[in-house]
Amino acid sequence: MAAGLFEGQYVWHPAADDRKLASACVEVRAGRRLSAYELLVETREDTALRAHRSLILASEAADSDLTERWLAEEPSPEAALMWARVAVLRALRAADAHDERARALERIALNACQRATTMAPYDPTPWVARLALARLHEIREAAPQGLLTAPPGPWQLFSHILRLDRFHREGHHRFLAYFFPRHGGSVNAAWDVAAFLGQRAPATSSLRLLPLVALVESYDPTRLLADRVWEQPQWRSTALAIYENWLPQAAAHRFTPVLDLAYLAHALVMAQREFEARAVLMAMGPYASRMPWSVFGDPEEQLSRARRACGLPVPGVS
Repeated sequence: MAAGLFEGQYVWHPAADDRKLASACVEVRAGRRLSAYELLVETREDTALRAHRSLILASEAADSDLTERWLAEEPSPEAALMWARVAVLRALRAADAHDERARALERIALNACQRATTMAPYDPTPWVARLALARLHEIREAAPQGLLTAPPGPWQLFSHILRLDRFHREGHHRFLAYFFPRHGGSVNAAWDVAAFLGQRAPATSSLRLLPLVALVESYDPTRLLADRVWEQPQWRSTALAIYENWLPQAAAHRFTPVLDLAYLAHALVMAQREFEARAVLMAMGPYASRMPWSVFGDPEEQLSRARRACGLPVPGVS
């Protein structure tokens, strides 16, 4: 990881310091696929990077017919994966917008995921894409033992992903998202699942951040002392443990894990641990993500507020 120094402006592009990914995004927007193909071929043995790159590339391709043409002209596991990713994005957007085409787009997405899993049966990424669709329906599969609320959900699909990659980052986040209140779940179920999954991960894993993600999702500004929740010993100790055990490992990442760093920095700032938050924000360099800051207001304003609290420069201030 080489985030680079903050030079006065935030970089919001999700590619962050993955220069090859940023370049491939430009190519995809121009309707060219070769760079995306080469980029994804590199990740066949790196499932976390494959998930990350394919999702970002799909967001660039979702408003064009690039992936359909790619799969028709040069079928490959990469073409099938990109088509599945794009089809899922379109289905989720349509469902969220209450578009009358939502059901049809969901069927297309499910078929695309099935084709991608057939072409690359040991790649968890198409299964994770399919898991993203789970929130469109109420799934009543029983939870395993060990959860206080025993929330039903897409446990079988999630278990299959774990068999392919035990600590798949996106797989865990997609599964947790199924239980978010905004997707029809509940605060207690999301907390329960986040704690259950986080505790099963190594102390040095970014999956230990899952409870902090659930905490952001449960934020209700109308509740009394809502902003003081992060100061409670339970959440402060959670953030500090991640700071001590995971942050040193983040430096070994090939690229800056901006979103995970942002959740940790936010939690530490809210817990009034500015010394530790400063180190996390410095590790992010100039790269920024809209979550979790956008839950609390304008993301740039919230990030700048956090940086100022830690004595770090912000855009427009020398």
